[in-house]
Amino acid sequence: MASAFRGFPAAGFEFLRELKDNNQRDWFQPRKELYETAVKAPMTDLVEALNAEFARFAPEYITEPKRAMHRIYRDVRFSKNKNPYKTNASASFHVSAEDKESMAGYYVSASPFQIELAGGVYMPQPDQTLAIRNRIASELEEWTALVENKSRKKVLGELQGDSITRPPKGFPKDHPADFWIRKKQWLYWDTSFDPALALSPKFVKEITRRFEAMYPVIQFLNGALARKKANRSDFF
Repeated sequence: MASAFRGFPAAGFEFLRELKDNNQRDWFQPRKELYETAVKAPMTDLVEALNAEFARFAPEYITEPKRAMHRIYRDVRFSKNKNPYKTNASASFHVSAEDKESMAGYYVSASPFQIELAGGVYMPQPDQTLAIRNRIASELEEWTALVENKSRKKVLGELQGDSITRPPKGFPKDHPADFWIRKKQWLYWDTSFDPALALSPKFVKEITRRFEAMYPVIQFLNGALARKKANRSDFF
């Protein structure tokens, strides 16, 4: 089936540009219909187009648009930035809606200022971090083959993520996996695109190319996290 996504309309990106300079309810409310038609509707089409691609290589990540798409309204409760609206359109894809905070997944964001594509684990909890470190440590050969794969690196570059300065508790400093187990994030993150790409149907192809390349690494990470969830459930 042909994708309904034809790119974000220029009017949608112009709306987001103006919103950045007029980030207040009095400006947004009279223009909400423009947001719905020029930003939200094409973002829905993009999610559906990506779901069609996931059906081919990662059907477990298919996510209905209303669950995948992020609201334009910001949570300002704990932020110094009190602007009420986001100036981008974004979505994430996980194995299930309940696993958004506990499993690796995919992320896409589009705006006139920047395109962001990401996949992996961004803010794992301590037990999740330990589960990933344990799997990498015990299956280092498989992990290394995944992240050092030349074809994958050509598409995605290096796996990214912040690291701690010392070996984590329970791991010796000379562990063969020391570089990887010091990490506290494991993800691919790409912001190198011209934002104009999102105005074209080619956006779907470029996202899919990267998401498909990420898939084996995301599955490895989720394998560790799924084991942790299964072990936790044994106690209840």
